[in-house]
Amino acid sequence: MHFDAEFYVAVGFTIFVLVLLWVGAHSKFAALIDARINRIKSELAEAERLRAEAEALLASFEKKREEAEAEAKAIVAQAKEEAELIASEGKRRVEEFTARSVKQVEQKIAQAEAHAAAEVRAAAADAAAKVAERVLASGAAGKDFVMAGINDVKSLAEPARYVSN
Repeated sequence: MHFDAEFYVAVGFTIFVLVLLWVGAHSKFAALIDARINRIKSELAEAERLRAEAEALLASFEKKREEAEAEAKAIVAQAKEEAELIASEGKRRVEEFTARSVKQVEQKIAQAEAHAAAEVRAAAADAAAKVAERVLASGAAGKDFVMAGINDVKSLAEPARYVSN
């Protein structure tokens, strides 16, 4: 009988498999595979636990962000209210200051008018006294004297007009 090379390869492979089974290699391979499966399962469990922690942490940060945004909005609203109060207080103070200033200016104008009127009266009285003095001193009467008196009063009143302005 003549055997080919394939026959010897098949016999050698069968012997090799039988030796592996006799030594218990199949149980060692199964143990290695089971260990790898267990390690992968534990890694998956750890990854799941880490993912859950990360989601919880993310939710915590989202909550904190929302709280910070709400607090910022409250601070902005409070700042706006305070700014409005400050602005209204400033406006009120400006109005009070303006009113006081207007009153003071009106008082000064009234005093200046009264002073100018007093000066005009005094100038008119002085002019009338001078005219009367001339009338009495000259002893003249008539139309010419009245016209001269009016002209004298006009000439004396012109400087008083410039004083009041």
